[in-house]
Amino acid sequence: MPNAEAAVVEKEKIVGYLLSATHRYGANKARFFIQFGFRAGAWERLAHALLDQARRSEVTRTRQTGFGPRYEIDAKLSCPDGRHPMVRSVWQMDDGKIAPRLITAYPLEDT
Repeated sequence: MPNAEAAVVEKEKIVGYLLSATHRYGANKARFFIQFGFRAGAWERLAHALLDQARRSEVTRTRQTGFGPRYEIDAKLSCPDGRHPMVRSVWQMDDGKIAPRLITAYPLEDT
């Protein structure tokens, strides 16, 4: 992914969405990530795992959006409990920006 070393994962994206058991769209994702040892109180662990995935893996799909190019990465995610489920992370390079930002992440298979 272009400029993967500068990629951004916002705290609110992790705490308020991917690890929020009460979020309308994120609750299922939260259950998934929590079962692998991720916790909102240590949100940085999931952020670092997703950044590591983005930096070491090839882009699976690229598509243009009205906001800029969007990159999908399908790869194993290193989890606190030692497992490595397949996860798709989606990143967007907003027009005029130099760093991609995390849009979402979700499981690719039942584990």
